[in-house]
Amino acid sequence: MPGGCPFGHAGVVAAQAPTSLQDVLARADAEPTLPRLGGMARPNGVVIVSERFWAFASVDGALHEGSMPRRNGSSVRVPLVRGLLQLASSLTPLVRGRGVARGRERLLLAAAVLAPLFLFVLPERLQLPGALAVAGVLVAWLMRGRTLRLHGAEHRAIAAAEGRLLGDTWTGAARPSRISARCGTNFAALALPVAVLFDALLPRLAMPALASAVAAVLALAVTMELWKAVQHPSGLLRPLLLPGLALQHLTTREPAPADTRVALAAVASVLRRELA
Repeated sequence: MPGGCPFGHAGVVAAQAPTSLQDVLARADAEPTLPRLGGMARPNGVVIVSERFWAFASVDGALHEGSMPRRNGSSVRVPLVRGLLQLASSLTPLVRGRGVARGRERLLLAAAVLAPLFLFVLPERLQLPGALAVAGVLVAWLMRGRTLRLHGAEHRAIAAAEGRLLGDTWTGAARPSRISARCGTNFAALALPVAVLFDALLPRLAMPALASAVAAVLALAVTMELWKAVQHPSGLLRPLLLPGLALQHLTTREPAPADTRVALAAVASVLRRELA
């Protein structure tokens, strides 16, 4: 399916034959530069995304492909705004792509994302327990099934692309790290203290509801700017990643070879279209 599928829809294709898939991986290993990849582990598969395309490879061999929304205009260069747009874009496979998440899962995700904005309706003594309960439900939902192993596989496959070890990782000759500096766990570890700080400092005055909503949105936007700064090649802010890197030993598990190949199938789908 050259060029992928129209934005907002996903095409379902048969899983690539091993030889064809390995040909794509070998070609990618020979490329001097590759697009930056990101990903997301699901209980039954792995999502891999680039700036233009996404693919979801499931453990049953199905492959769903789609295109990411275009990010054009001056808004992508405006601090704070650009981070929120990037966050929204990263959810495209979940909320718009077919085969990645069911309708009920999308409703649960939307409720979990919006819940912090409405915790202010609870008595103040219940707001922190309420926030912890929402976080616990979301984590349990995200980490169910084979997610932990597939999360490790997602990291390994992306690291293989960055190190041009895709072919060796497919055969098992190479085993890149399952711990990633760009993992969402690291982002969450950064976001929590930023959210607490904004919630404590932002004046409530006569509109605590609005203040809570503004604090939550600002915390996400500022965390995204901090996230970009932490990823700078200079590495000056890399120590801020240490809590998240430690947490990844809980949010990932050592993937089985079959798990890694699921992630590599998604990587191959995205790179095939990127290199076309």
